[in-house]
Amino acid sequence: MSETAKNIIADHPLLDEAVSELNAAKDAWARTTIAERIAILAEVKEKLLPISEGWAKTAARKKLIPAGSPLEGEEWLSGPYALMSTCNALMQTLSEMEGKNFLKNLPLRDLTTGQIAAKVIPHSIWDQLLLSGVKAEVWMQKGVTKENLHQHTASVYDTSIATRAGKVSLVLGAGNIAAIAPLDCFQKLFTENQVVILKMNPVNDYLSEYLRVALKPLIDRDALRIVKGGADVGAYLCNHPDIEEIHITGAESSHDAIVWGIGQDAAQNKKAGTPINKRRITSELGAVCPTIVVPGPWSSADLKFQAEHIATQKLHNSGFNCIACQMLILPSDWELSETLLNNVETVMQNCDPRQMYYPGASERISDFESHGDNVLKFERGSAPACVVIPCHDGADAWFGKSEVFAPAMTTLEISGESPEAYLRKAIKYANEELHGTLGANIMIHPGTIRKIGKKRFESIIAELRYGCIAINAWTGLGFLLTQTPWGAFPGHTLDDVQSGIGVVHNSFMFERSERTVVFAPFRPFPRNLLSGGVTLLPRPPWFVTNKKQHKVGMLLTKFQYKPGWLKLPRIFFNALLG
Repeated sequence: MSETAKNIIADHPLLDEAVSELNAAKDAWARTTIAERIAILAEVKEKLLPISEGWAKTAARKKLIPAGSPLEGEEWLSGPYALMSTCNALMQTLSEMEGKNFLKNLPLRDLTTGQIAAKVIPHSIWDQLLLSGVKAEVWMQKGVTKENLHQHTASVYDTSIATRAGKVSLVLGAGNIAAIAPLDCFQKLFTENQVVILKMNPVNDYLSEYLRVALKPLIDRDALRIVKGGADVGAYLCNHPDIEEIHITGAESSHDAIVWGIGQDAAQNKKAGTPINKRRITSELGAVCPTIVVPGPWSSADLKFQAEHIATQKLHNSGFNCIACQMLILPSDWELSETLLNNVETVMQNCDPRQMYYPGASERISDFESHGDNVLKFERGSAPACVVIPCHDGADAWFGKSEVFAPAMTTLEISGESPEAYLRKAIKYANEELHGTLGANIMIHPGTIRKIGKKRFESIIAELRYGCIAINAWTGLGFLLTQTPWGAFPGHTLDDVQSGIGVVHNSFMFERSERTVVFAPFRPFPRNLLSGGVTLLPRPPWFVTNKKQHKVGMLLTKFQYKPGWLKLPRIFFNALLG
């Protein structure tokens, strides 16, 4: 069977052959040694580096980003960089797997809720320098303690190699972010001991040629196959007798079609609790993600910087992110809310224009507009305007239940007698009225946190039921940090799946995580120096306003390939110019 036939498959006999080869090799993969796995990941890095630039530039061109635009940096960071850094993180964990020594280097602390949290970022000197001021914690589910954490971490490695048995899993890749598909495969391969047939999404199946090169060490071991095709190929594989598990990143409707079927049959199956597909199915399915702006003593510079932040949360990847800000929650009693929103409009007007590339976007925006009675359009030059609809009490509940997946968002004003009272009301609204639990952002002045009290603030955000919470950061950073688990808040079921079931990434291989909490400085360098913040970043490289993100993305990818002190000056130089 040729390499091309193995990876570009369009008919059932070849699909059967690919699954058969994986099935024959599944136990051998489960029994590969740690040394072999580290060697495979090192080889993936070697294969990845030479194709990284082609990967990033091809993805940018396919997404209609003009050649040479700083926005190419998005494709570097969410593609080759993410895969390269995942290889490093997994290699580090595997190298310390004996006795699970990697846990001994993780600071653990007790939360006000009685749970424990593991600080996973910063984890090295490189994190402290390159992610300056960023901190990420993984909050564990109740019942996980400092004493038993090792029992709930990397348990597949507790079984002796000789007795390990593998499985064949199907990964249905996402069409928007390049790294999603390979990182989902890594979850199955290295954390769950499963071989994988990856079915690419037609929107970005141009990545297949790059993934076939980078992941060749896994393909050669019959641990991975990469296939193309439409819904017919996906449906055939979902019901293939040798496929034992499925992971999907995509729409809730796609998940439900796999589990329950379509049309009237699906409704009857769901009502009866009789799924047509009884395999274990994990998923990441998006949400109506909120950004909660907390009132406080924001300066004019704060309002401008955080407006760039909000614009990034909405317009990164042209708005085609499952964690894009879709509901901007503002304090109605704050005199600066209007200024902040005006600043967001100004930022969007001045951003490099980019077109909508994802299928169906125009139709989704038209549907979005049809539910509003006060439609605003934030113009973006030659690009389609970002549609903004202010909501109010009694507005169409559709806005809280429907993910738009396009450059469009709603705003909602909530009152509160104090910042704390407002925040509690906003969290209650997000928990009860917004569909999904993938990611939520809170933008809050550090002085306001001090006024509320650090422990009290922690207990408040513990009430926010989302799989990733970003404090003065964007949950997109939680996706990019491969050390952190990525997925919905635990507790969803097949008949009410919302943002999905299970997690991916998670290079420390935690098995009972509840959420990731990411913290970043409220102010950038050098203004942070006056307020006691700790960061060297004047503008994060993932901001849509960063004029050097294409340079920084390339340099960071090369740094992850082979970290070294001599590479830092050029990274910092471009970061300071961004």
